[in-house]
Amino acid sequence: MQNRRKFLELVGTGGLALTLSRSLLRSDPRRPNVIFILADDLGYGELGCFGQKKIKTPNIDRLAREGMRFAQHYSGSPVCAPSRCVLLTGKHTGHAYIRDNDEMAPPGTDVWQHPEIEGQRPLAAGTFTLGTLFQRGGFKTAGIGKWGLGGPGTAGQPNLLGFDHFYGYLCQRQAHNSYPDHLWREIKKEPLANTYFSPHQKLPADKDPNDPQSYVPYLGKQYSFDVMLDDALNFIRANQGNPFFIYFTPTIPHLALQVPEDSVKEYEGAFPETPYKGESGYLPNRTPRATYAGMISRLDRGVGRIMDLLRELRLDENTLVIFTSDNGATATGGGGADTSFFESNGALRGQKATLYEGGIRVPLIARWPGTVAAGTVNSLVCAFWDFLPTFADLLGNRPPADTDGTSILPALLGNDKLQKQHEYLYWEYAKQYQAVRMGQWKAVRPHPSKPIEVYDLKTDEAERVDIAGRNLKTASLLAGIMNSAHTKSALFPLAGEK
Repeated sequence: MQNRRKFLELVGTGGLALTLSRSLLRSDPRRPNVIFILADDLGYGELGCFGQKKIKTPNIDRLAREGMRFAQHYSGSPVCAPSRCVLLTGKHTGHAYIRDNDEMAPPGTDVWQHPEIEGQRPLAAGTFTLGTLFQRGGFKTAGIGKWGLGGPGTAGQPNLLGFDHFYGYLCQRQAHNSYPDHLWREIKKEPLANTYFSPHQKLPADKDPNDPQSYVPYLGKQYSFDVMLDDALNFIRANQGNPFFIYFTPTIPHLALQVPEDSVKEYEGAFPETPYKGESGYLPNRTPRATYAGMISRLDRGVGRIMDLLRELRLDENTLVIFTSDNGATATGGGGADTSFFESNGALRGQKATLYEGGIRVPLIARWPGTVAAGTVNSLVCAFWDFLPTFADLLGNRPPADTDGTSILPALLGNDKLQKQHEYLYWEYAKQYQAVRMGQWKAVRPHPSKPIEVYDLKTDEAERVDIAGRNLKTASLLAGIMNSAHTKSALFPLAGEK
C-alpha cells in the first residue's frame, strides 16, 4: 500500500511523475491482478448503473459505485469474433486479422447437422494477444468462457496464444446452447452431464406452448455459465499467491434463451409474456422476458461471487476488475428476445450487427479500490483496441508498435490532463460497411452504394438526424478517414473491393 500511495501521489504531479509511478508498479512484486469480464451481447442499457429499470443487476451496479463508469466506450465490432480479435490484439477492424464471423466448415455444409464440426476462422499462429502480454509479464493467465477465434487442432487455440489455462467453448456456434454436452479444458474435450440437442429448433405443433413440460427438452443438468464461473473461482484460489490475468467471457445474454429455473422464478409474473415457439431461430421458451432478465441477473450474481472471493482472499485492493460487453444487444424478435421491451440499448439507434451506436457502444466499468476513484463517470471516447496498450502501460512495458490503441491508464487514474485523445475511431463490417467517430461527429456508410451519413452525437446521440447534406466538409473528412483507416484483407474484403 505504501508503494501505491506513492504511485498515486506521483501520478498527480505530471508526465515525469507518471513515468516514475509506472516504474514503481513494475518493481512492485504485488502488481495488480486483472480480471476482464466480457459479457456476450449485453446492451448499453441493460445494467442498472446504465439506466436499466426492469432487470436487477445489484452486483455490477456496486462495481460502478466502487469504481469508474465510462459513458462513451466502444466495442471492436458489432458481432462476436471480430470484436474479440480487436480486444485481444489491439488492432481495429481496418487492420485486424478477423473482421467478421467466419465458419470454417466445407462449403455447403449444414453445420447444425454436424455438431462434430467446431470452430471459426482461427487467429494466425504466433499472434500477440493480451494473454501473451501478461504471460510475458510473469502472470498466470486464463481464458474461461467463449473463445470463437480458433477451433480444436488449429493455431488459434488459446493455449497457443498466451493462455496457460483454458476452459469453455472453443466454437461460438456451440455456445448457442447453454446446456452443451461438453466444454474444452485446455486441448481436451471434457464431457458434461447433458445430452446434445440442437440450439435451433421450433416447438412441435402438437405441444402446448403454455405447458412448462413442453420446454423440458431444451434444458439440461449443467448450465455452462455455472461451471465456467466455478472454474474461474478455482483459478483465483489456486493462483492467489501469484499475479494473475483472467479473461472471463461468459455467453450471457447471448441466445438461445436458457437459464435454470431459479433464475426464471426471480421474474416470473413480473412481465406480460407471450410464449416464443422458435419461429425466428434458436430455442422455444415459455417465458422469454423472464428468462432473458433471469440470464442477466444470473450473470450479475456470478460477478458478485467473484467479488466476494476477492474480498475473502484479501485480493480486493490488489485486483483491477474490468466489466464490458462484446457488442450491443440483439434485435427484438431474434430468438425470442424482446430487447425493445427492456430498452436494452438505451436511447441508442441500432443493435448488434449494425454500426450505429446501439451496435457498438457498450458499458465499461473499471474497479480497483484505492487506485481508481470510486463513483466516477468518465466521458473519454475509447474502444476495445485501447486495452492492449493500457495493460502494457500497467505492466511498465511497451505495446506492439502496430497497435491502433491508446493507453487509457491516465483516465483510470483520474489524470485526464495526461490522457491522450483519439483523433478518430474506425470500424468496418462487411454486412454494414464502415463507421467513424471523430470528436462529436459520427459517420456511417451503411452500404457501398449508399451515401455517407453524418450525425452530431453532442446533440443527437440517438443518430436520428443525418446532417451530411449541410456539413459537406465534415462528411468529406470522415469519408477520407474511412478510406485511409482501411487496409485490404484477402479474407474479409469490403463489398465491391477488388
